[in-house]
Amino acid sequence: MRTKYRHIKILSLGLFLFVFNLNDTFAQKFGYVDTNFVLNKMPDYQQAKEEINKISLLWEEEIQAMYKEVQKKESALQAEEILLTKEMKDDRLVEINEKWDEVKQYQKKVFGFEGLLFLKKKELIKPVQDQVFEAVEKVAKNHRLGIVFDKSGDLVMIYTDPIHDYTDYVLEELKLGDKNDVISNN
Repeated sequence: MRTKYRHIKILSLGLFLFVFNLNDTFAQKFGYVDTNFVLNKMPDYQQAKEEINKISLLWEEEIQAMYKEVQKKESALQAEEILLTKEMKDDRLVEINEKWDEVKQYQKKVFGFEGLLFLKKKELIKPVQDQVFEAVEKVAKNHRLGIVFDKSGDLVMIYTDPIHDYTDYVLEELKLGDKNDVISNN
């Protein structure tokens, strides 16, 4: 009876150790990175943002000029309305409406969903973002992280322990400064 009791104890201890090791085996290490902070440290990202802002301003000015041109046509029509026949007035209204449609279509083409501005941002910023994501992947592999969150994304973090912050490692991977040189914005 005593040996049976002893076998149960050993079996229980073995089962406990197995379950304890199983938890360690399946436990995931995690960390987070502030990709906006990293991107803002990158000169290529700053240049891309500046170029996008310049292009955006040029397109805005171009569209404003188009609006002013149509508004001038409307003002001219109002000034000459008394002198025009109904057919002439209708023709001008059709022309003005077509111009408004052209301006709106052009504005949509430039600033709309997947418009020219979106494509330009994608062209200029995606390569820089890819560098950051590659660096994050290397850091995750080097530190054996199973999950890496982006602190700057839509994920809401109510509390973040700085011990899990791997932003500085990503900065090091991108050669944007030592861990001690970077002031984190936690």
